[in-house]
Amino acid sequence: MNNKRISRSDLRIITYVVATCLMVTLCACEKAPDATPTVAESSETTVTSETSATAASSESTEKTDISETSESSAAIEIVTGDPDVIQKYIEEMVVDYGSYGEDADDTVDELLKELSSEDTNAGIKWTVIMEMWRSEELGEPLNYDVLPDGLPDNDELCIVVLGFQLNPDGSMRDELINRLTVAYESAVKYPNAYIVCTGGGTASENDSATEAGEMAKWLIDQGIDEDRVIVEDDSLTTAQNAIYTYDILTSDYPSVKYLAIVSSDYHIATGELLFSAEAVLRADFPGGEKMKVISNASWDAPSGYLSSMFQAGALIELSGDIETAFDIYYDNYDIHELPPID
Repeated sequence: MNNKRISRSDLRIITYVVATCLMVTLCACEKAPDATPTVAESSETTVTSETSATAASSESTEKTDISETSESSAAIEIVTGDPDVIQKYIEEMVVDYGSYGEDADDTVDELLKELSSEDTNAGIKWTVIMEMWRSEELGEPLNYDVLPDGLPDNDELCIVVLGFQLNPDGSMRDELINRLTVAYESAVKYPNAYIVCTGGGTASENDSATEAGEMAKWLIDQGIDEDRVIVEDDSLTTAQNAIYTYDILTSDYPSVKYLAIVSSDYHIATGELLFSAEAVLRADFPGGEKMKVISNASWDAPSGYLSSMFQAGALIELSGDIETAFDIYYDNYDIHELPPID
């Protein structure tokens, strides 16, 4: 399976050239030092400390590569397509992969080509997202109980704790407390990092309680400085966790560049995929993501599973089709029930 994925070099080369053209055409004035990674490199979702240590030399090489290919890529036309057609390609591709996994690889590659022909920017971004989703490295390695060594020990790092449905009375279930214990140990290990608590109102008998609110209270009660704790209490899904967390961080915490996802072990890959995909969708060009997921810490859950179709629904939600996403959630969600869509 690895050989099959690596052998899709032609698709990567085409995408890289198109991405370079997009950068040259649309972003010539961009001066950020981290704005030029290749598409293949930006598709990685888990960055180890060794990767972080070699980032400077990697960026230098990427800039040289781009300068060498800019002349040939300048002739490629940038196409902007019909939003309805774009959405159709995205949803067909995502549902096919969610349903059939690697057996749908050829169909996915063909749909990516059609999407790129319809809209250059969408084709580039969804090629990156699909490569992340299809990678065997998604969610790996899993780090249990606490974040690993070697992450930034400053306010560039933000620990993102994913919520879990509350009890009817608004109290936290044991699974959420276990996730918070991992977050607490990680926050102690990285005392300059921010901590985002994510999750909205999921208590059926207590409208005032939110997952994030209860999580924040617990962390502060354990001694975490409240100035480090950020509350995102509007989301009802993991996709919304990503959307609303990015809204808060990009608006109010410009120092944050790196994210570390904390959740139950079965949830880590989905969390990394969705937060990484949201960063790609918000970027002006490949490699221009304002934040990147670089690590994780997980609670060793005795049970739990998220299907690939749940991930498909979440990606569709990120693409903007909430109604279709919730239809998929209701058909496939196997952890806890969601409140009805407004």
